[in-house]
Amino acid sequence: MKDGGKAFEGIPGIHAGFPSPSQDYLHGVIDLNRELVRHPEATFFGRVVGDSMSDAGVSEGDVLVIDKSLDPAEGDMAVCFLDGEFCIKFVSVRKDGLWLIAGNGKYAPIHVSEGSSFFIWGVVTYVIRKLR
Repeated sequence: MKDGGKAFEGIPGIHAGFPSPSQDYLHGVIDLNRELVRHPEATFFGRVVGDSMSDAGVSEGDVLVIDKSLDPAEGDMAVCFLDGEFCIKFVSVRKDGLWLIAGNGKYAPIHVSEGSSFFIWGVVTYVIRKLR
């Protein structure tokens, strides 16, 4: 934008349907750090590589907002460290143990065995996608 992006500062809400006649003008500023980061000292950003979460709406190149201070809950998307590698998966605790579930049907669930080097590095709280 020629105005350095200033035209879109302060958009409080944009209707995805028909335009609202009551919003003749927009004001204010959206601070993404204030909106997306609850625990600044424990929040990190990471870029997605691969397609294992594509069916969950997370694509290669997307930016993840990851909060290390949150305790993971059933079904959370998390950044996990498993046997020397980081991965993004859904966390599932079942009767037979902990499972990491991909968001893409072509990848099988991963059972985290007792002998695995494993920890949950952080919980994904937001996904930021570039559209253009």
